[in-house]
Amino acid sequence: MIYAGAPVFGASHVRRFLPVFAVTCIVLLLISSAGSFGDGSTEMSYKSTLATGHFPKKIWQTWKVDPLGFEARDLTTAKTWTAKNPDYRYEVLTDQNDLHYVETHFGPSGFNRVDIVRVYRSLQLKIIKADLLRYLVMYVEGGVYTDIDVEALKPIPRFIPDRYDERSLDMVIGIEIDQPEFNNHSILGQKSQSFCQWTFMSKPRLPVMMMLINDIVKWLNAVAREQKVPISEIQLGFDEVISGTGPSAFTKAILDHMSMKAERPVTWLDNFHNLGESRLVGDVLVLTVEAFAAGQGHSDSGNHNAKTALVKHHYHASGWPAMHPRYNHPVYGEVEKCNWDAECVRQWDANKAAFDALPPDEQIKQIAMKENSDANKKPGL
Repeated sequence: MIYAGAPVFGASHVRRFLPVFAVTCIVLLLISSAGSFGDGSTEMSYKSTLATGHFPKKIWQTWKVDPLGFEARDLTTAKTWTAKNPDYRYEVLTDQNDLHYVETHFGPSGFNRVDIVRVYRSLQLKIIKADLLRYLVMYVEGGVYTDIDVEALKPIPRFIPDRYDERSLDMVIGIEIDQPEFNNHSILGQKSQSFCQWTFMSKPRLPVMMMLINDIVKWLNAVAREQKVPISEIQLGFDEVISGTGPSAFTKAILDHMSMKAERPVTWLDNFHNLGESRLVGDVLVLTVEAFAAGQGHSDSGNHNAKTALVKHHYHASGWPAMHPRYNHPVYGEVEKCNWDAECVRQWDANKAAFDALPPDEQIKQIAMKENSDANKKPGL
């Protein structure tokens, strides 16, 4: 029995509404997919790494603007990465979209590390944000991170020599500074032996990267307490940046990780000083200084024409020390200008010691003489 008022659908009605129903389902599916695409693609990449043991084929850079707004020199350098690695994805996080990335992956719907989000959101020092962001990105997705002013000289597969099995590696890094003879120097010591973090490769979700991130968050909170200001107002000098988030912090985290895996101290002198060829320590492949840091004029870094030179750092985006100055002696200037030359550093130390031994009035005279000398050297005078 058919009740009065009840709709009756015959075969013709069904055929009429099927296309509308199908289109509606497709639209809803696309909307649903679009809403979860970011996280879904990240998880798919992570699962692929777990399944295959290969590094994600992704190149990461961070900069003020997206590639469509790059200056000519930045665009030229960036193109070397995509030209030499056409099968790799390429992404730039900018000053406009970086916070969204951090909130998405470390907020309540991601890893639920609201402490990390809070610190990142508060930071105003651009170099600290840039350092922290690269570690966050590499923890989440892995791949290759490289600074905007680094040129690719060789394809990324050349990062791993043929004798190594990619599946047994978690990170590929290179030496930046290898001058351990200055390890006890009051200024140069903490910078005298370090790994390069302007270019490195890693797999996602590595404990060593999260250990580094946690150390940075803890350090920033401690600095804010010590300076009695919020994180948004902290001030840092050059060496504090290097040791807090830069190469020294990166190096310490990796050495600690190596030592933990080896169940013994892994020291620089025993493992990486005068490294003549790449070395695997646990799951970290360490390349020679020539790989990522050739042509520095120190650390036996060789030159960019060498077969083992993989990248070239142009340093045109390295203006941050202007906001975080090095120690600058009023008479003898920066010891870093010695560029790790032993005799130059020895003379600088001797001059500083002699200056410190002078009476205050004589120190004032020396400073005045230096200022007058500098003024006379200015163009047009």
